[in-house]
Amino acid sequence: MAADHVLSYDDKALIGKAEVLVEALPYIQRFAGKTVVIKVGGSTLGYDLNGIVRDIVLLKAIGLKIVVVHGGGKEIDQLLERLGLTSRFVDGLRYTDPPVMEAVEMVLIGRLNPQLVGLLQQNGDSAIGLSGVDGGLLRVAAARGGALGLVGTVIGVNSEPLHVALAGGFTPVVATVGLGPDVQHFNVNADEAAGALAAALHAEKLILLTDVPGLMDASGQVLSAVGRHQVADMIASGDISGGMLPKVAACLHAVEGGARRAHMIDGRIPHALLLEIFTTRGIGTMMADEAEITPEEWAETMV
Repeated sequence: MAADHVLSYDDKALIGKAEVLVEALPYIQRFAGKTVVIKVGGSTLGYDLNGIVRDIVLLKAIGLKIVVVHGGGKEIDQLLERLGLTSRFVDGLRYTDPPVMEAVEMVLIGRLNPQLVGLLQQNGDSAIGLSGVDGGLLRVAAARGGALGLVGTVIGVNSEPLHVALAGGFTPVVATVGLGPDVQHFNVNADEAAGALAAALHAEKLILLTDVPGLMDASGQVLSAVGRHQVADMIASGDISGGMLPKVAACLHAVEGGARRAHMIDGRIPHALLLEIFTTRGIGTMMADEAEITPEEWAETMV
């Protein structure tokens, strides 16, 4: 009888990689052809942006339709400081007067959007840069009656430019500047914009890459799964406030508007996107209609 083959360390490492691929196969099959809206927050752009881009390219390569939405808060802060302008925030939203709006467009449309498009193309993807102004993609009105200056709240989405781009094999990369009355440009919170786009596209998933582990309960534990009615109650009671409010509201809007699920995950974790999509437990917080959450997913929130 031939002696059993003794596996080397390298052989075992290769087999381990193959097993990871086999584990991911059901998820690859499930999500092929589905639309996923990924919001890359300004807070995560300074981390491993190249790693995030490669993960997005991988998702596209295995058949997902990806729409990227980006903010740029830290870069805007830095430019405003160099210009001698100050920022102030109300419930996580930046007050935007005309000089600040000019800086917002310089950063989002002039610098970050081309940077992301370039990185995607450098890694083998076909990407196209858009802003919410292009094709009337994001139609907005002044938020809170103009109390925040040129901050817009989304009142309508023309998703046709995204459908055209996706049908042509492109990854749309959207800078969150919206079109308001009298052709006025408005600063739109990137979380809100991503939620509105995910709802309009009836996306399989909205994924917010943030700098927090997820939505936490009163004891500081991350909630792995939450129902939309549960979250609405938490917002109404004031349990969710400050900078977390726009993120949670965006997820809620997406799910209520037609997206199947929404996720808040920590974009500082290497391969966070892949861990969320291709593993059973995932990371961060998933939001869905209560009836859409499986018993296994509810059980995870108790871990």
